Amino acid sequence: MSRRKPSKWQRPVGDRPLLGGTQSRETKTDGEWNVRRVSGSASAKSYRCPGCDQQIPPATPHVVVWPDNPSLLGALGGAQSLDERRHWHTACWQRSR
Repeated sequence: MSRRKPSKWQRPVGDRPLLGGTQSRETKTDGEWNVRRVSGSASAKSYRCPGCDQQIPPATPHVVVWPDNPSLLGALGGAQSLDERRHWHTACWQRSR
C-alpha cells in the first residue's frame, strides 16, 4: 500500500493547505460563504475581481470566496462549490452584498 498523501486536489477542502492565508465563514444577504485570505507572497497569478471587474495583479493580497453550498446547477452537474470560487479585492468583498 502506498504511503504517499493523496494530491491536495483529491483531499477534502478542510484538509487542503491554506498557502499562507486564513479561512473563515461569513454570512451575507445571499447566503453563507467560505472566505480565504491570501497573502501577497502566496499569490502568483493575476485574477479578475467580480466586484470591480479590474485585475488583481500577482503578489497582491486578496480574498478567495466560494459558497458554503454549491449552486443547484453546479450540484446537478456534479460540480463542487470550489468550482464556484472567485478571487476578490478585499475591499470589494467587504463592500459587496
